[in-house]
Amino acid sequence: MKNNLFVISAHPDDEVLGLGGSLAKFIKDGYKIDVLIMCEAETMRYKNLNIDLKKMAEKAGEIIGFNSIEFLNFPDQHLDKFSLVEIIKPIEEKISKLKPKIVFTHFYGDINKDHKILSEATIVATRPFKNKVEMLLGYETPSSTEWELPYKFSPNLFVDISKTIDIKIKAMECYKTEVNNYPHPRSIESLNARASYWGAFCNMKYAEPFFIYRKLWF
Repeated sequence: MKNNLFVISAHPDDEVLGLGGSLAKFIKDGYKIDVLIMCEAETMRYKNLNIDLKKMAEKAGEIIGFNSIEFLNFPDQHLDKFSLVEIIKPIEEKISKLKPKIVFTHFYGDINKDHKILSEATIVATRPFKNKVEMLLGYETPSSTEWELPYKFSPNLFVDISKTIDIKIKAMECYKTEVNNYPHPRSIESLNARASYWGAFCNMKYAEPFFIYRKLWF
């Protein structure tokens, strides 16, 4: 379908942190959004604690309006233990099934190794060979992308989220264990300030930035 968008995230909360406002806008514009979350996050962050990030992700997805959200449960911070082929295969399978025209993944210049590996895997999975993905976009992940040195994120596409930032914030608040106090990058105040900062790049009140990896014009 022409209006299918596919989002690939390493961990629960990345999909909201990076592009929650844009996804809410796209859904209002008539797009259908499916989300794939590759890794669980409990074993590294909350071992032996009764924390269920999947339920938080599902609740956040309901607020934004996802068509579906799937979890593959690769171990958190251990994607480097798998061959790239093992990571690419389920992505290719989902793309073959969903036939999205636009795919979102992590920006490659990120301090989090899972984000880097997933970015590389998605670039391979969306190569213009078997599928017809027309645009591949990379999104920043607050508290990860800006901590890579040297800083590499150079967005060249901006989405106006002035009418949907409240939805992003409401969805992020579902991740009760992931929201931190200001001035942490994952605080509500910082997320608002970040959207305002990127909006000022292009005369928007609030925006989310993206890096165009590949654009095909058929």
